[in-house]
Amino acid sequence: MDLSCDLMGIKLKNPLILSSGPMSRSGEMMIKALEAGAGAVVTETILNEIRPNVRPRLTGHDGALQNIRLYSEYSLEEWKRQIGMVKEHGGIVIANILAHSPSEMAFLGRTVERYGADALELGVSSPHGEGLSVLGCDPPNLYQTVKKVVESVKIPVMVKLSPNVNNLASLAKAAEDAGARGISAINTIRSILGVDIESMSPYLPTYGGYSGDPIRPIGLGAVATICQTVELSVSGIGGISQFNHLLEYIMLGARTCQLQSALIFKGLGVIGEILDGLSAWMESRGYNSLDEFRGKALNRLKSFDEIILEPKVAMVARECPRPDCSLCETACVYSAVAKDRRGKIQVDTDRCTGCGLCLSVCPESCFTLEWKR
Repeated sequence: MDLSCDLMGIKLKNPLILSSGPMSRSGEMMIKALEAGAGAVVTETILNEIRPNVRPRLTGHDGALQNIRLYSEYSLEEWKRQIGMVKEHGGIVIANILAHSPSEMAFLGRTVERYGADALELGVSSPHGEGLSVLGCDPPNLYQTVKKVVESVKIPVMVKLSPNVNNLASLAKAAEDAGARGISAINTIRSILGVDIESMSPYLPTYGGYSGDPIRPIGLGAVATICQTVELSVSGIGGISQFNHLLEYIMLGARTCQLQSALIFKGLGVIGEILDGLSAWMESRGYNSLDEFRGKALNRLKSFDEIILEPKVAMVARECPRPDCSLCETACVYSAVAKDRRGKIQVDTDRCTGCGLCLSVCPESCFTLEWKR
């Protein structure tokens, strides 16, 4: 089974990449991810000067993570050794860098290129620390910065975009026009994960980056938007913890995917589990390469105006084997679904409007949508 893929002209053995974050804070940690099966690694955010991190800075609840960790605590000079360790191990390293001006970003890019980085990921936004009025919100400024970096290095440049904007397509196009060869999306989402109601304090003392399984729908929407807008390599990020999550991103056009939160919660073994699941799924369906199904779901994504209004209603496809289950009846906002005392499902087709919710909430697939008779 061939899981290899091309990212900005770089050949990867598989599409799963360790994203920038606490798990990529050192050469040692990145090597562990490569040994667990990752196709490449992205460094923690590298700056021109050290900025200490606050304590505490991470909190996790219900499969979600809030992070107020800012940047690497290693100096720029120390990253020469950390990147060198990974290169000696044979790994592909994408250096995530962040600066406050185009010239500083270009300087960082040239420096980590000398250190051996195979590509750059420009960190142009952060949901905390930098606030929301940052480079990643302004297409003209983004264009100037990306252009400056592209002109300063020989390795490919990827731009990491934030979901905390309302002009994602414009930002992606600005990056493409400036010469970027890839987009990664999404960065974490500005959040407050929760409040301790006894102490009346938030779990962490400031806004932070929200990540983990709950943000996957936002990541999928962003990747689809970007893939419909630009002809660049896209690396999907957000809520990937199972092989089917990886498949969703690829089917919406992503060439690779990055993960971090799942590894924090479940360990590096998740990488192998996802890749094994991907291989088994492809083999069971006769696929030999990722390109055979890449973008297939994107091709079926329509604008609202393109949707054909079809007079369909819910119909019972099979009798429910769970007499005590009432999920469909409870969820039907049109009061069209009911169960009798024996558990037999009844659909009032005069009330049913074909919304489709019963199909998604039913754990036994008892419903279909059919033309109204």
